[in-house]
Amino acid sequence: MKNAHLLDIETALLTNRTVFRRLREGEGAAFYKLFQENHVRLKDYFWALAAEVNSEAACEAWVRRKLAAWLTNEAYFFGVWDKDTANLIGFITLENVDWSLPRAEVQFFIGKKYAKKGIMTEVLNKLIEFSFEQLKLQKLALRTAMEYYPPQRLARKCGFNREGDLRA
Repeated sequence: MKNAHLLDIETALLTNRTVFRRLREGEGAAFYKLFQENHVRLKDYFWALAAEVNSEAACEAWVRRKLAAWLTNEAYFFGVWDKDTANLIGFITLENVDWSLPRAEVQFFIGKKYAKKGIMTEVLNKLIEFSFEQLKLQKLALRTAMEYYPPQRLARKCGFNREGDLRA
């Protein structure tokens, strides 16, 4: 098997304040609650996702698709859980994995109540470590909306370099 190392990767990662781990069946309701509480933020920057997860059943189907993508090494989707309360507070994902390079794109979201507290900095730094050490990726990309500065600042803080702007 070409990527035999992928059989032994961790499915749960710890930071000082979070546990972020692979999704599990039955977690659609938790994601639906998170998405409903943050619908305005999601529809602005994750509009396709916001349209897709419009019910608990739709969220559960979405969770199962993300789990299937993990099991086939096409994407790695983590729910981010607060260590103290065990509440779902966000997600972070490696998508568009291209094993021929090998590279992936990072996307993340954190609920409004948890934003601007350094939590996603902890999570992104741990994901970067996971990506290079366990998945053996060579490059990570992160796309943000040009006018949405918080994720751009976070990316720079975690070592990403700006390579350009996508238009249209």
